[in-house]
Amino acid sequence: MTDAATNTPTGPGSTKPREEWTGQVGFILAAIGSAVGLGNIWRFPGVAYENGGGAFLIPYLVALITAGIPILFLDYAIGHRFRGAAPTAFRRLGGPRGRWLETLGWFQVAIAFVIAIYYAVVIAWAMSFFVFSFDLRWGDDPAGFLLGDYLHVGDPGFSLEFVPGVLIPLAIVWVATIVVLAAGVAKGLQRANVIALPVLLIAFLVLVIRALFLDGAAEGLNALFTPNWAALGDPNVWIAAYSQIFFSLSIAFGIMITYASYRRRRANLTSPGLVVAFANSSFEILAGIGVFATLGFFAFEQGIAVGDLEGLTGVSLSFITFPAIVAQMPAGPIFGALFFGSLTLAGFTSLISVLQVVSAGIQEKLGLTPRTAAIGLGALCALLSIVLFSTTTGLLALDVTDQWANNIGIVASAVLMSILVIWVFRRGPELRQHLNAVSTFKVGRIWVLLVGLVAPVVLGYMLISRIITLIVEGYGGMPGWYLGIFGWGTVALIVIIAIVAWLIPWRESPDEFAAWPAVPEASAETRSEVTR
Repeated sequence: MTDAATNTPTGPGSTKPREEWTGQVGFILAAIGSAVGLGNIWRFPGVAYENGGGAFLIPYLVALITAGIPILFLDYAIGHRFRGAAPTAFRRLGGPRGRWLETLGWFQVAIAFVIAIYYAVVIAWAMSFFVFSFDLRWGDDPAGFLLGDYLHVGDPGFSLEFVPGVLIPLAIVWVATIVVLAAGVAKGLQRANVIALPVLLIAFLVLVIRALFLDGAAEGLNALFTPNWAALGDPNVWIAAYSQIFFSLSIAFGIMITYASYRRRRANLTSPGLVVAFANSSFEILAGIGVFATLGFFAFEQGIAVGDLEGLTGVSLSFITFPAIVAQMPAGPIFGALFFGSLTLAGFTSLISVLQVVSAGIQEKLGLTPRTAAIGLGALCALLSIVLFSTTTGLLALDVTDQWANNIGIVASAVLMSILVIWVFRRGPELRQHLNAVSTFKVGRIWVLLVGLVAPVVLGYMLISRIITLIVEGYGGMPGWYLGIFGWGTVALIVIIAIVAWLIPWRESPDEFAAWPAVPEASAETRSEVTR
């Protein structure tokens, strides 16, 4: 019989010990590696600049404390207490009368599946541009090079005209991802992050320090950090802050539930969570400094103000504006290699965490080994990724799919999770006591209030306003039929996957399970399971 306090009565199939991180440092590095991704580098600086500059840090910190960290703790508590990937954890949380809650877990798994398919393509682009940096292959026209010479972007539609320059690095990304996932939690995920994260940090620090000594860097930093206090009166600025925090912490779509489930029973949760949250925000601010110091140099070279520059966020910032800057700056090839190398590492550590959500869910449902799941799942993802996103229509499909999967799928997942866990199944007090029983940093009743009230209200407003905007205004000037297939069709696909996966029989039932530790406020339903 396993010791419920020290060992890990594993998920489904309790005869097998559950995989674990080797220690707290490994878990923290993996969690930071998941949170620090492409959005930290190419999204935060532009969002901060467009929403009040230095003043944006106030709603940003408020959003971090009132929604980001509370939901992060909620993910940790669910994964750690119920010892499984998202479907297993939610099924156990639902108890005998709430087994259907497993569908919420599969909803999160389906979101991760969709995101992984297109996220890998951006990493492939970054890998290509890392190579292009050494001879500045984009020349004097980075936009024309990206859209024409490299991606061969066509009209909205579905094409099977593959672009070799994208297909080859994309295949490499998937091979590397499968190798990491097949090696398991400690030898794969943890080891990859232990190696990649320090390299990423050092490379990015070198890049930022170099940027600070460029002509015009001070003007760039002034543009970013000069506060516009009037912006604090604009509700959209606060929504932008909550949105940035929410998307950058890798919360509410299964990653942190899965990662926390690999921690030992007696493992501190909240203090490492604070480390992860503030490390992620620190990297975002570091990225803001590096990006805007560089943009200041670019504006200085052109004799214009930073505010007159275009392409300050997303794909445009990384693959058009930055190459243009690199072409003009001293030692440009080295600077370009550092930037795109950092982008590749940040993206890869996030990709493996996203795909682990899917892999772990399948392993537990079908009784597969990590290697079998990684190979089967990785091959399917690689095929879909190549067919959909390495063609001449790949950029447009990626853009639309990302909009709907993130702004509708993940936000809906967070709202549903908060309402169902806190209000319908009333597990807030139990999860709070679980966090406090194993952690050094205790959370008070206000945590339940933040998770159960503030988060769903703010995120619910974001979700509804975004749905209305997409319905009324469309997106990117693209035709309605295209948005119907790649936008709303993505949401429909996620829902269908969630329902179908729930209906598939378990190889071994996950319901014979004892939650640990026992807590006074656990529902009678939970206690009956514990004593089973």
